[in-house]
Amino acid sequence: MNYNKVMLGGNITRDPELKQLPSGSAVCNFGIAVNKKWKDANGAAKEEVYFGECQAWGKTGENIAKFFAKGNAIFVEGELRLEQWEKDGVKQSKTRINVLFFQFVDSKGEKNAAPLATAKYGTPAMQTPRQPTRQEVEADDLEIPF
Repeated sequence: MNYNKVMLGGNITRDPELKQLPSGSAVCNFGIAVNKKWKDANGAAKEEVYFGECQAWGKTGENIAKFFAKGNAIFVEGELRLEQWEKDGVKQSKTRINVLFFQFVDSKGEKNAAPLATAKYGTPAMQTPRQPTRQEVEADDLEIPF
């Protein structure tokens, strides 16, 4: 069995960068930071941060670039992709998260946030005061062929 799925909730580390490829496809690149906090056996507070590189395609990428900025909270779901290349005769690689779905997240972690909209393929999104209206997001999804 083969299974490749990743889900991360964190903060965007830099403003999303949207590019249009010559084929007309949109691609959005951004970083995400996920903090983990715990106490060790002695009760001392510990923390570690995972920094991930994310890439989102099509309307998903366009919506992330449109509605998110550095520091915003986001939940992403996708798959891991290994990119490999050679530079000056040296093999290099990078693991990237290919974002398939995303959710708006209340930056204060409020559990009673009301549903706002639907991201690509029906992923529910959460409302915060600075988020777009339901009509704004759904209008972007009208091009889905099903």
